[in-house]
Amino acid sequence: MVGPQMTLSGASGARDEQARHEQRQGILQFVVVSNSIVERPSEETLITLIGLKNVFAHQLPRMPREYITRLVLCPKHRSLALVKNKTVIGGICFRMFPRQGFSEIVFCAVSSNEQVKGYGTHLMNHLKDYHIRHGVHTFLTYADEFAIGYFKKQGFRKEVHLAKTNYLGFIKDYEGATLMECQLNSKIPYTELSVVIRHQKEVLKKLIKQQQDSIRRVQPGLTCFKQGVRQIPIGTIPGIWEAGWKPSSNDRVMEVDSSVSDLNTVVKQLHSELTSHSSAWPFQTPVDKAVAPDYYTFIKYPIDLQTIGSKVSMRQYTSLQLFIADVQRMCFNCRSYNDPATEYYQCANVLEAFFMARVREVVGST
Repeated sequence: MVGPQMTLSGASGARDEQARHEQRQGILQFVVVSNSIVERPSEETLITLIGLKNVFAHQLPRMPREYITRLVLCPKHRSLALVKNKTVIGGICFRMFPRQGFSEIVFCAVSSNEQVKGYGTHLMNHLKDYHIRHGVHTFLTYADEFAIGYFKKQGFRKEVHLAKTNYLGFIKDYEGATLMECQLNSKIPYTELSVVIRHQKEVLKKLIKQQQDSIRRVQPGLTCFKQGVRQIPIGTIPGIWEAGWKPSSNDRVMEVDSSVSDLNTVVKQLHSELTSHSSAWPFQTPVDKAVAPDYYTFIKYPIDLQTIGSKVSMRQYTSLQLFIADVQRMCFNCRSYNDPATEYYQCANVLEAFFMARVREVVGST
């Protein structure tokens, strides 16, 4: 079944999406209430407080009812009530300590028949926004084994960074419960956080799609391994440079380079052997545009034996791996541009196989 109501709390939506939707429709209300000894509370406030007391007593059966009643009706405590169709179905009772820089969450519960709808998450987010407006950015609470999971999902942690001098003697220590802390960020609109994250994901998806559309996303498959080639440099894989790949140092390559006593002599010898090989004729000079007009459009990083020889003469190869990478890229470019049935393609395979065998011999003998 698919419909507008089904998508609100589905797997693709945030946990509090349904609660936010019902609040916009006026089904849910979030109100902060408290008792007072200075002036007589309104009848509506008293009804809400009694409703909260009943929810807490029902959902927290191990907590003494008299204790719940005393704290909910205590003028020093406030409660954020979750009201659905004029009936209290949940809430959070808390006490603020502005001078100490924190607020203690005393009770937190939602009626059992209204759970798993994201109400608890939206309720906590309303409480976070309320405290940020009042300049308090730290929550403390004692959570039992059944509540730890919920509080973790709401951003609480067991590691308390608030100085003990700020809260010792101000909050009650509950035996068998775990003290947890939540730090609030004043820049975050918590009741709209999931909406902001969803919009950010949409922007990132669009940016990724634009990047993908700007490069060749479908590359030809690698067939060189079927021709006997054992390995190729990562940089020669079609599209990998365009995708943002950058080479990194390789310990194994450094070990190979360190085993070559005279690097320039080695690369000169290897280049000479490559140039005189019978299969090297397609690679002696740069590809002529008159022969292959679209070659440099298709091959973004061209290389040939003449260019490699110039780099050898100028001592530009500071490691054997750089020399190997250029030769392998030359062969890979040939295979990428030419059909496997062509003589060029076969020459690339033969020359590369010969070259890698010689490299292993040279490295093994040094």
